[in-house]
Amino acid sequence: MVIRNVRFSDLVEYDAAHFPSRRERFLRCWIAEEGHFGLARLDDDGSVLGYGVRRTCHTGYKIGPLFARDRATAELILEGLIAGIRGEPFSIDIPVPNTAAVRLVEDREMLPVFSTARLYSTKEPVPLPLEEIFGVTTFELG
Repeated sequence: MVIRNVRFSDLVEYDAAHFPSRRERFLRCWIAEEGHFGLARLDDDGSVLGYGVRRTCHTGYKIGPLFARDRATAELILEGLIAGIRGEPFSIDIPVPNTAAVRLVEDREMLPVFSTARLYSTKEPVPLPLEEIFGVTTFELG
């Protein structure tokens, strides 16, 4: 389903489970920004099972976020996001601890370009379901 047709409060709740803070205002702008296209997968009850956003970049497209309950859902969303850009380059920033995300990009024969580390100022990292994070939102906004 096109993300703009998902009940926004449900999208915000799902996103909040995958990011260290609630970001309602950011998300409202992110999915509506010109050049951004998002898809979500819902279950039969209308609950969000995953969502992703594609955006234009200097060269090609970038996918992020891509949050999904499992690899099959992530692949379905990713396929939908890249269906309209066949042949164009795209990138996605994955968390390496998510082995399913690593396998997803390896199966597509994607190549790493750079790596980063998430650092926290607290002793304990913010608990996030890394197994459901197949692509981070962006590194570009700081």
